[in-house]
Amino acid sequence: MRRRSKTPPAPLPQRYGIDPARLRLPADPEGSWVTVRDHLMERFAAAIGTERVDAMFAEGRFVGTDGPVGAAEPYTAGRYIWFHRDFAPEQPVPFVVGIVHRDERIVIADKPHFLATTPRGRHITETTLARLRRDLDLPELQPAHRLDRLTAGLALFVVRPEHRGAYQTLFRDRRVRKEYEAIAPYDPELALPLTVRSRIVKERGVMAAREESGEPNSETRVELLEHRDGLGRYRLTPATGRTHQLRVHMNSLGLPLLNDPVYPVVAEPAPDDYARPLQLLAKTLEFTDPMTGRPVRFESRRTLAMPGPTAPLATDD
Repeated sequence: MRRRSKTPPAPLPQRYGIDPARLRLPADPEGSWVTVRDHLMERFAAAIGTERVDAMFAEGRFVGTDGPVGAAEPYTAGRYIWFHRDFAPEQPVPFVVGIVHRDERIVIADKPHFLATTPRGRHITETTLARLRRDLDLPELQPAHRLDRLTAGLALFVVRPEHRGAYQTLFRDRRVRKEYEAIAPYDPELALPLTVRSRIVKERGVMAAREESGEPNSETRVELLEHRDGLGRYRLTPATGRTHQLRVHMNSLGLPLLNDPVYPVVAEPAPDDYARPLQLLAKTLEFTDPMTGRPVRFESRRTLAMPGPTAPLATDD
């Protein structure tokens, strides 16, 4: 079997903490593309327009291993080309990313509500990863796992690529103990603690996950920590990591999380209301460090506050 050559390093630096896009020119047995421009027009013109593609050539935005790529250069299959996408303006999330721990291998970030973990969809530059790369000057930083955008709390990032697999494996093999806190209605008739097990299905393009009959693929232990004025503070300990698992399980108990825009009813898309964050916090990460063999435990410095006469809805740094 012919071994594929190693991808060369990007000749462009990151911009706003985001790597340049990379493409490898595909095989062209029919000879459809005489020049590099011919291919990139076919690939991108429908999305951004022919004028924008030509402008990017004129500005030297398409770059190969030897420098800017000219529009008239002959098409060569297998050639690598890099460029920076044009990012749409994003509303800044007005909260700081806290740092709970940092060493030469990992960063434990204390993520605020409303800030995505990694670039995706319409959230690119306003993400935890992009901010940390810029603020800490760590261009190779990568996440070992992800938190939902609306969830606050601890997220583990790996400083160097060679260590990422070891930490990702911890999460994949369920060797990380995670505890969450949540604010939700209080039901005096519900006997707690209890463990919820169910089969959760999340379809691509559908906002809400659902439970259905079949072999359980999710498990969460639910404990009541305190209650007041019809609301409770809960400790949630997941044994698995399905999408929206904690929110689905609490909703199935009749305890939808405070300010949840999806469960039990999907709300119409609206601008983020920073005064009403989802009341879910990734409070604790606990594991044996795969590089040192030492047990470690990290705890978020953020808190969820029970609504009341003198208590705010939530606090963010």
